[in-house]
Amino acid sequence: MIVLGRIVAPYGVKGWVKLAPFGDDPAAWCDMRQWWLGPSADGDDWSPYAMKGLRVHGKGVVAKFDGVDDRSAAERLAGLYVAAPRDALPQTAQDEYYWGDLVGLEVVSMEGAALGTVASLVETGANAVLVVRDGDRERLLPFIAQVVKDVDMAERRIRVDWGTDW
Repeated sequence: MIVLGRIVAPYGVKGWVKLAPFGDDPAAWCDMRQWWLGPSADGDDWSPYAMKGLRVHGKGVVAKFDGVDDRSAAERLAGLYVAAPRDALPQTAQDEYYWGDLVGLEVVSMEGAALGTVASLVETGANAVLVVRDGDRERLLPFIAQVVKDVDMAERRIRVDWGTDW
């Protein structure tokens, strides 16, 4: 499953929910007729929900699921993650990636030194940030062209302009 976002709160009284998307083009998900909801981004406990509606609203997204018809039902979904199987997602353009595709990739410096693996990503408003873990050490690397030089999905590696002592 590729995690697309998280439900943050109910929206209105008719069962709509606010979604915090993990990515910058949630409108591309409009054609998906089914999403999966679960309590953990890295778990296997996903339940399918048919989509009834999706709208971009301000800086976020609001969604409506079949069978979620009032605010009380929407409140029960708050905090759940939203995901879909990789093959159900729209294709990405060149040099575009779903966050879930980046998690687990090895991160190396320009000199080839191992910096760790991508544990997660964080959206900061200005840009996404790679959370790279190497044992107990955690690095936060901005996912921008000045830092990320190459993403090789076949090799499962990201090459970055980042020092080992930073």
